[in-house]
Amino acid sequence: MRSNLAITYGQDRLPRYTSYPTAPHFSAEIGETDYRTWLRSVPTRRPASIYLHVPFCRSMCWYCGCHTSITSRDEPVAIYAAGLRTEAHLVAEAVGQRLPISHIHFGGGTPTVMTPETFADLIGALRHSFFVQPDAEIAVEIDPRTLTEPMAEALGYSGVNRASLGVQSFDPVVQHAINRSQSLEQTAEALERLRRAGVGRINFDLLYGLPAQTVDSCLDTIDKCIALRPGRFSVFGYAHIPSFKKHQRMIDEASLPDSLERHRQSEAIARALTDAGYVRIGLDHFALPDDNLATAKRAGRLRRNFQGYTDDSAEVLIGLGASAIGRMPQGFVQNAVATRDYLARIAQDRLATVKGYMLTAEDRFRSDIIERIMCDMAVDLPRICRQHHRDPSSVVVDRSRLDKLIADGAVTMRGDRLCVSNDAEFLVRSVAAAFDAHLGRTTARHSRAV
Repeated sequence: MRSNLAITYGQDRLPRYTSYPTAPHFSAEIGETDYRTWLRSVPTRRPASIYLHVPFCRSMCWYCGCHTSITSRDEPVAIYAAGLRTEAHLVAEAVGQRLPISHIHFGGGTPTVMTPETFADLIGALRHSFFVQPDAEIAVEIDPRTLTEPMAEALGYSGVNRASLGVQSFDPVVQHAINRSQSLEQTAEALERLRRAGVGRINFDLLYGLPAQTVDSCLDTIDKCIALRPGRFSVFGYAHIPSFKKHQRMIDEASLPDSLERHRQSEAIARALTDAGYVRIGLDHFALPDDNLATAKRAGRLRRNFQGYTDDSAEVLIGLGASAIGRMPQGFVQNAVATRDYLARIAQDRLATVKGYMLTAEDRFRSDIIERIMCDMAVDLPRICRQHHRDPSSVVVDRSRLDKLIADGAVTMRGDRLCVSNDAEFLVRSVAAAFDAHLGRTTARHSRAV
């Protein structure tokens, strides 16, 4: 364990690099007109992906960093779902042809806050507006505490074949500190309901660095999760940014672990999962050897997008819903964040795009470098320079950062091939940051590097 590296680099605030440039660089200079133009030029013979954001939950977890709000009623969710159906139609109309779709991901919030009937109607609308391929992956994020039998059946009936279950921690002390009480029995019951409904690909989402969390409590949670044998784990470090998410002020900052303890928790989880037969995927994912992610890693096809690591190779991502981000060959677009603003635009038969970013040749060059570092823990710099017709001498932006990482043994250079050391993979964001030409150009506050 490289505790010295965790201490040295752990306090750095860095992007997660699920896109490049990252969302804080989006601006109102890109709007609805640009998005319509980009949609008209989408290559319609290549599969695209869809992300749908559902910004509702039944209760607020204090650690949450997502755009969501709390409702106990079904009516606001039904109205919002109608907006999603309309937006899907508007986007398809702007494309002009029925776009093939290889991946659909429902995120939130809690997408299964919808009634079974509302969810089935929404899936039906997507299939009407787009050509959802027969083997498409359709994934849904789920709160196991609220998943009912009818909803699980509706997911299976609608063709959902992957589910991500929020677990975070089974430690009751931690659960009390984050306002999320969830038993092992609730989680196991939700898992069984999904499997009975035919939703066979299961992810568990965990967090470390939570208030009152310890290495022992992390390992206890892992032991309980492994017994349920999901195909994948996503293991994220809690990002405490109360200035951005006011409900995080309910968390006692004095109970948060420091960078060294966070590192110990992360590495203990990683060891337990790899000992149990899971393959480490990039920074924060783990998968069984026969899972699609593990296969993509072995084949060098691993990608990174707004949901984390993926085997999705589509160059077009259609973002539907409030705050949703889309990716086009030309750049990024983002919808209005507030649900009310989003619905108002859709009600006027307008696309909900309010900001975005047009990629430059420099951005594409650096995006390729950063993605390979994040996915492969290595990058062949001369090869990417040749692909982009760039001078290798101009590759590194922050030479002092990279030199320090090399001096500390976190990075090695074999010829012109950069490799992140096996015991320093937790610093991959720090390595990627050395190639980020936009870092520091906004006031955005990122999560800690460790």
